[in-house]
Amino acid sequence: MAFYSINMLRIAYTLADHDSTYDDLLVTFLEHTVRITRAMDKRGLWDDEEGFYFDALRDADGNTVPMKVHSMVGIIPLLPAAFVPEDSVQRSLALGKHFARFLAGQSLTRESFERSMTIQSRPGEPARLLSIVSSERLQRILAELLSESDFLSPHGLRALSQRHREHPFVVSIAGMEESVDYEPAESRSGLFGGNSNWRGPVWFPLNYLVIGSLVHWDDWFGTEFRVEHPTGSGERQRLLDVARDLSRRLVSIWLPGPDGRRPVYGAYGKLGDDPEWRDLLPFHEYFHGDTGAGIGASHQTGWTGLVAHLLVRGGILDEDGLVDPDGDDHSPSQ
Repeated sequence: MAFYSINMLRIAYTLADHDSTYDDLLVTFLEHTVRITRAMDKRGLWDDEEGFYFDALRDADGNTVPMKVHSMVGIIPLLPAAFVPEDSVQRSLALGKHFARFLAGQSLTRESFERSMTIQSRPGEPARLLSIVSSERLQRILAELLSESDFLSPHGLRALSQRHREHPFVVSIAGMEESVDYEPAESRSGLFGGNSNWRGPVWFPLNYLVIGSLVHWDDWFGTEFRVEHPTGSGERQRLLDVARDLSRRLVSIWLPGPDGRRPVYGAYGKLGDDPEWRDLLPFHEYFHGDTGAGIGASHQTGWTGLVAHLLVRGGILDEDGLVDPDGDDHSPSQ
């Protein structure tokens, strides 16, 4: 919902620049975003000790049980980030008594509203960044996201941190004990239909959204904001270069490796070695979290076909620039 609200807010800003009848939508989606952000904090979804967002389960008695599974769920809050002109922000903040009453009802002043919304500004810049996470939380989330011991694999971001390989998450509720562990490919249980779904493999759509989000964040922070990539390597990179590297890792699923075989074919020798087959590339539903082998449906062009965007517009074949999902060019000099 936060991803939806901030992106709808960005659209509303664009429309309102040309037609004032859309001003009401600015207030509507600002309210939605404030409510969502405050609800996330009130429910304790952010764990300051672990530096990550987690699900929470409420039982019939109203008790909240933290679900400390290090999964893509904790990554989603960093995805929505809107780069908004300053005059648009000021217009939306000055839209009359309705929004003022809303802020008062939320026990917010304008200053606390800006903090809750994570509205960031820079001296001399006629724009602001709207996001759910602060820059400090962003860095803490990325430290885990870009760790090869957690989410970062040679072929993209895993849906579940591989820390759960050795340390499964276990929860006891109403006399039942359930666990979540890291399963990078086919499930060891028939409970999930014979595959592991979101318990470890690399999924293209969320990887693609992370790359686009990093480009938006880089738009805002520029060359000065750097994170360690991979975590623990000692090498600090700007977010644009991190986005490029994630693109390369994803594309490498289909490229011949040092042994001449494409990771996508996995253990299927004939597909990888036979000259009649080795260049016929399938678009699998998702990919092995450790090896990049294709898993699930082999014709999932609906989202895995996004690799074409990474190739043609995304950077691995274009070292001079990266184009984000909105079609804006980004070069290393920016």
